[in-house]
Amino acid sequence: MTPAARLSAAIELLQTIDDQRVPAAQALKEWGTAHRFAGSGDRAAISGLVWDVLRRRASSAWLMGSDTPRARLLGMLHLERKLDADQISALCDGSRFAPSAVTDTERSALISNSLRSAPPPIAGDYPEWLDPYLAEVFGEDRVAEATAMASRAPLDLRVNTLKAKRDKVLASTAHLGTMETPWSPLGLRIELGADARNPGIHAEEAFIKGALEVQDEGSQLAALLSAAKPGEQVIDLCAGAGGKTLALAAMMGGKGRLIATDSDKRQLAPIHERLSRAGIHNCDVRTPKGDGGELSDIRGSADLVMIDAPCTGTGTWRRNPDAKWRIRPGALEQRLKAQAEVLDRAAPLVKPGGRIAYVTCSVLSAENGGQIREFLARSADFAVIPAAETVTALWDKAEDFTAATLQSAEGLLMTPRRTGTDGFYVSILTRKS
Repeated sequence: MTPAARLSAAIELLQTIDDQRVPAAQALKEWGTAHRFAGSGDRAAISGLVWDVLRRRASSAWLMGSDTPRARLLGMLHLERKLDADQISALCDGSRFAPSAVTDTERSALISNSLRSAPPPIAGDYPEWLDPYLAEVFGEDRVAEATAMASRAPLDLRVNTLKAKRDKVLASTAHLGTMETPWSPLGLRIELGADARNPGIHAEEAFIKGALEVQDEGSQLAALLSAAKPGEQVIDLCAGAGGKTLALAAMMGGKGRLIATDSDKRQLAPIHERLSRAGIHNCDVRTPKGDGGELSDIRGSADLVMIDAPCTGTGTWRRNPDAKWRIRPGALEQRLKAQAEVLDRAAPLVKPGGRIAYVTCSVLSAENGGQIREFLARSADFAVIPAAETVTALWDKAEDFTAATLQSAEGLLMTPRRTGTDGFYVSILTRKS
């Protein structure tokens, strides 16, 4: 397919997403099935166009003065891909398979319009109802923070230290363009261009042998901040597919007792194969019973309970830009209730001197510091371990990392703009008695 034909396909897909109100990933998958003539490079390029339009949906429509799929695509090409009016006109010339020619009105918008007077939700590309929440956290920086959350994320990997060392995996994956992550001592990163296909990590020998996992650097750091140690009894209370479970197991060096569970047993389905591949033998996966009975033998004895809390996922917009336009205020209310419930479920499991690591992939204060304050108000036997104290003993970049994060009395927040990671919040609590 020509570059112009790819633009036409992207406009078609965006129209389908609008008309049928389907998730972008579903629309892309169905389009690929129906257009098998399109090669993998074409599909990757078209997907990149669609995701970039979703990242810059509001600002692109504002720039063009129109909220149609075509207008959003043209606006994105200017704002995100940095093409000028002449370059866009050359692609959209009305020739076979190309979008129709750029109109005088569209050309004028591309040349003359800007985002200088756009309100924050438009300039930052996020739903208007979220503006007070982002202002509460970031103030006047919310547009800059949200713009960073609208950028394309790199592919981050975590080296499994039970199987390999980072320098050896770095060397064996050099053909993929891997580099060390800025903060995590376990991380590797692959930067991805606008039209780049995700590399076939699952076919790499290091992955097949369990030496490598796909995990955002922020998620790696959240696990590190829990300070899980060999010989401890650790519970991953919201284990899901096991990303942080595997990270905790590596930190424990195969020593101690690790228990993984989740309120939704369907989320646990991939964890068994992942544990086996990673060479983890000290993890007990427990199917939820609905009444919490699966952990009845652990009350008051856990050194660490990891809570990878259910949340709005606002910190992962780089990876799932479709989600930010589909989220509704009611979803936040539901997540706040679920977070409070899981915190209250974790508290009785922790022994005196033990810890709760509360983690979200959200940047919203209500899900982060606000949730911790409410928990402490009803759980007087817990206290926050200051963020600086949590970080200091972990690795040689701790001081710089602490300075890069946004800190509060309850914990620390990583963001794409500040730390180059997804948006992750971490609060470490200790049981006093």
